[in-house]
Amino acid sequence: MTENDLCSEQELKDASVKLERVKDALNTVIFGQGELIEEVMVGMLSGGHILLEGLPGLGKTSLVKGLSAALGLSASRIQFTPDLLPGDITGNPMLQEVDGERSFVFQQGPLFANLVLADEINRASPKTQSALLEGMQESSVTVMGESHVLPRPFFVLATQNPIELEGTYTLPEAQLDRFLFKILLQRNSVEVLEEIVRKREIGVDAEVEQVLSLKEFTGLTELARKIYLPDVVSAYIARLVHQTHPEEGEDLAKIKYGASPRAALALAGASKARALWQGRPNTSFEDVQAVAYPVLRHRLILDYTARMEGVTTDDVVKALLEKVPVQPQEQPNSLSAAKIH
Repeated sequence: MTENDLCSEQELKDASVKLERVKDALNTVIFGQGELIEEVMVGMLSGGHILLEGLPGLGKTSLVKGLSAALGLSASRIQFTPDLLPGDITGNPMLQEVDGERSFVFQQGPLFANLVLADEINRASPKTQSALLEGMQESSVTVMGESHVLPRPFFVLATQNPIELEGTYTLPEAQLDRFLFKILLQRNSVEVLEEIVRKREIGVDAEVEQVLSLKEFTGLTELARKIYLPDVVSAYIARLVHQTHPEEGEDLAKIKYGASPRAALALAGASKARALWQGRPNTSFEDVQAVAYPVLRHRLILDYTARMEGVTTDDVVKALLEKVPVQPQEQPNSLSAAKIH
């Protein structure tokens, strides 16, 4: 990366102003969830798909609707149910008469939008869930041997209920790996509930003004890729992902299967986006540690002993961050090289 490829001070200032407008807009949709808003926006600035998990009624759907309005993105909503078919998502060829001849014409499904809300994704069968795989990875879908390009940018923000709830299916591992982030929504505090009661009514959505154009938002995602990633930080990411494999240490033996190289790329991209969100021209170790939980929690598969003992993937990620030093032991004095603010 050359000097001309890096973010300028003016670009960072302009980005900060735009992102502040987005923060203010989303704060009118979902109250007391600043960390959630940051994680979702960091994920989108990274160009990734996001899985939101939480009990019904915590504002997952409202947040997605607010995002589409604030960012000027075309949006669609797919309500996942057990009887949903793959063609209901991607679209289907329909027999139509054109110039006196009957032929099949592809009719786009709800997947053809900038921002797709896959609501309660784990209530549909695995076969239907897998209809999203090609679109999430390739930004295109293939129907009857014909490929169709999806709009750019393209994001899937899926919501799911905790798997313990009745009528849910576990998402396949290949599907989970396509999500850049898995974000856990926590229940609201008493103070936030009071604010919701004062300012919300059942069945009435919050009105959100568009604060960015599609071009402006796309420019921010391109700027995130220009954030500098120091070699020491990229080396730290590599060691973190490498250490997720159980043969690398007995103290992390509860991991059955570790993270893939896609996880390392996700950590790098999300770290850059977080640095941009905070107005910095380069990533730091703290950026990596901050995004490690949403990037890794759905990519680590634990063995049966962990499940029996109630150990979660977040517990494992915490142990991982404590175990892996930001610098190799033989280079303790170079830590400050990555902390450029």
